[in-house]
Amino acid sequence: MDKLLKPDGADSHQDPQADRRRDNGPPGEFAGLPDIVDLVMEMGRPSRSPAHLEALVETAKDYAKAASSENTRDAYTKDFSHYSSWCRRNGFEPLPPEVQTIGLYISACASGTAAGEPKRGIPALSVATIERRLSGLAWNFSQRGFSLDRADRHIATVLAGIRRKHAKPPRQKEAVLGDDIKAMIATLGHDLRGLRDRAILLLGFAGGLRRSEIVGLDVVRDDKSDGAGWIEIFADKGVLVTLRGKTGWREVEVGRGSSDFSCPVVALETWIRLGRIARGPLFRRIFKDNKTVDVERLSDKHVARLVKQTALAAGVRSDLPEAERALLFSGHSLRAGLASSADIEERYVQKQLGHASAEMTRKYQRQRDRFRTNLTKASGL
Repeated sequence: MDKLLKPDGADSHQDPQADRRRDNGPPGEFAGLPDIVDLVMEMGRPSRSPAHLEALVETAKDYAKAASSENTRDAYTKDFSHYSSWCRRNGFEPLPPEVQTIGLYISACASGTAAGEPKRGIPALSVATIERRLSGLAWNFSQRGFSLDRADRHIATVLAGIRRKHAKPPRQKEAVLGDDIKAMIATLGHDLRGLRDRAILLLGFAGGLRRSEIVGLDVVRDDKSDGAGWIEIFADKGVLVTLRGKTGWREVEVGRGSSDFSCPVVALETWIRLGRIARGPLFRRIFKDNKTVDVERLSDKHVARLVKQTALAAGVRSDLPEAERALLFSGHSLRAGLASSADIEERYVQKQLGHASAEMTRKYQRQRDRFRTNLTKASGL
């Protein structure tokens, strides 16, 4: 057929990108139907769909949003906004994606000119940030029905040069060890806010949890929740943390401590009881009166600030200048701290952190004996 038959009342103008997707699609009875990208793109336009499909479109939209976390979507949205602004300032069109344009864009990011002239004091972006920007752009393009070939020479060769010229050794956050955590929770008060923050630090450390996992927990299982998991407390044993990760669900066992002062389970039980939390988010904001617990989930940024503030107050790494110490600690210090502190077989640490490989776990073990296996002596020297 020379052209597709159109239903009565259909617009004469056709989206060229939609045409291209249909032309490249599989032959047969489904060749003329729009894919999910077309449906999502149509959501902001006046609906011409039958009434019984409107609910299904909304359901598809919800599932599409659930494919990535809110933080990831926010970051990717900012990536595309930054790229679009750069394109407008330099006379380029952000869509459709052109590999030559993107090669120029990442060059500007690496040289510190993406936001203007270098004299404005805008720092150059790190290699890791540029690679994240590319991931964000690829995601945004795919949502709009385009594809980005990162292996194209205009992108891959430029990126390889950026890595070679600007790549730096990774800067790891300082691990807070068992004694550090005890000193850190000793700086907290015994009011409602102090009880909550004590439970955050102890659970995050003992569970080897990411900051997003900590604040994403619910106090009980709720299949309708937007959280990342829930907890279940077993008397005289510990707490079972069920988490939803990138590769599926996993369980983390957190046993009781040797004393009530440093026991994560006691800290949790105390916070839940005095915070009067029966369901919903486990860790929540507290109003200024320090007596009223909000219903809203706590931001993961609070965990990073909490670790930094209590580590500095406890004098962790006091051998360093104050400004340098402030850069050492983050929410990841808890996760690295467990890996570095636990005197136990590596495979148990790997399971607790949810790592697919032992090599990844070793990156978190800041103080492990790297020369325990001596190949020099083993070879006879």
